Amino acid sequence: MDLIFFTGFMGCGKTTWSRKLAAHLGYDFIDLDHLLEEQAGMTIAEYFASYGEEAFRILESEVLKQTAYSNNTVISTGGGLPCFFDNMNWMNAHGKTVYIKLSPKTLVDRLEKGKAKRPLLRDKHGDELLAFITEKLAEREDYYLQSDYIADGISLSVEGLEELINGE
Repeated sequence: MDLIFFTGFMGCGKTTWSRKLAAHLGYDFIDLDHLLEEQAGMTIAEYFASYGEEAFRILESEVLKQTAYSNNTVISTGGGLPCFFDNMNWMNAHGKTVYIKLSPKTLVDRLEKGKAKRPLLRDKHGDELLAFITEKLAEREDYYLQSDYIADGISLSVEGLEELINGE
């Protein structure tokens, strides 16, 4: 079974690039955040508000590990997923992992407009948002760097991702 998990901070392009790579390779595509929302019957923001982050992280880990993946699937993960429980080790043991790496400033530029649907960012603006992202990325990067492959989020292409993963 060939599974490819995309990791990285929110806003780095995991969903976009995993969907593009899946189409390019003729693989299935799964967005774990969307799968989680379907199973929970509510958005991630609603789940956070109702049950808190700890309950969300437990559910997120269960969705990751209990999903029946078909052969040849590209999976977009949530930004925090690799950082809890043994999720990063589990993904590395069950497939290939790709970290899309971007600077905090680039992430701020990308995330400023879509904050409403991101519970951890909703009330942060400007320098406060930059400080939050810088701090969270520093906490999470040790996990992201355990990925099999590290892709520069600025110069990504589907062909480049394919070459990276296939070692060409």
